[in-house]
Amino acid sequence: MSLSSFIADLYSSLTITEVHAEAPPAEPEAEEAEPTKEEEPEAEEEEVEEPEDPMPALLEECEKTKECAPAKHHYDECVERVTAAAEDPNSKGPKEDCVEEFFHLMHCTTECAAPKLWAKLK
Repeated sequence: MSLSSFIADLYSSLTITEVHAEAPPAEPEAEEAEPTKEEEPEAEEEEVEEPEDPMPALLEECEKTKECAPAKHHYDECVERVTAAAEDPNSKGPKEDCVEEFFHLMHCTTECAAPKLWAKLK
């Protein structure tokens, strides 16, 4: 195998080739007789209910516990400060966000909700 054929093979194996899809099956012509209701098999379409996610309700419930109350309080105070600073055009203080407070709150609520969620999922 020569060096040029090796490089050509390497190049062809590393390049992306164009993919072509097959044509979809042809639609039946309108001239064909449509099956009557007697000929059609009855297919009852049952609506499958999408299961409800219990996690948001558990997180909301855990926010109200005494373990997560301090984190919720700090987050709410931070949101009030940031909202007030955003509405005040003369605010010259440092721009603040509530990411740290939010993560503390989410950490507390997910720690509280995780065992309850696993119990519901079993």
